[in-house]
Amino acid sequence: MISVYALSTENLGRSRDELKNLWKVYRENLKNVLRSEEIRKNQIQVRVLGNHNLWRSDVKKAAKEVMINTKNYTKSVLNILLAYGGQSEIVGSMNTLIKKGIRRIPIARDAFNKFLLVKKPVDLVIRTGGYHRLSNFLLFQSAYAEIYFSDTLWPDFSKKEFDKIMKWYFTQKKKFGK
Repeated sequence: MISVYALSTENLGRSRDELKNLWKVYRENLKNVLRSEEIRKNQIQVRVLGNHNLWRSDVKKAAKEVMINTKNYTKSVLNILLAYGGQSEIVGSMNTLIKKGIRRIPIARDAFNKFLLVKKPVDLVIRTGGYHRLSNFLLFQSAYAEIYFSDTLWPDFSKKEFDKIMKWYFTQKKKFGK
């Protein structure tokens, strides 16, 4: 499973023109997914997650179409996080637990995981652009993730750099807090 942080809730404070262009890019790329032989051939289920109430209607429509068309693919999962924030996800999950009447204290981790958008733990976070922070990305799921900081800006990120990071990742020893 790969999760891509395409747009944070904090990024929604950008200028109207910049957001208009970003939404257009997301819509066009979601349409490209529908035509992608690579997605079909590799049976990649695409999930577009985040606060869909904040999405433009054309992006919502394209996301729905992609998810419907790839829902039966089972080899891999690509999560695209749009208008997403890790803290909001955790608070939303807690509110859902409360609404469902789950009032046990303490709440078991497995019970909580069921209410997250991305339910599996993250093994590796690649942070591009020279920043050394998670920026509200999958906070709960990244608790024991390895984090690699790259100075490369996202548009310039290459397969060669990705391969280098994967080699680094497979040399790491997972301790899970021990």
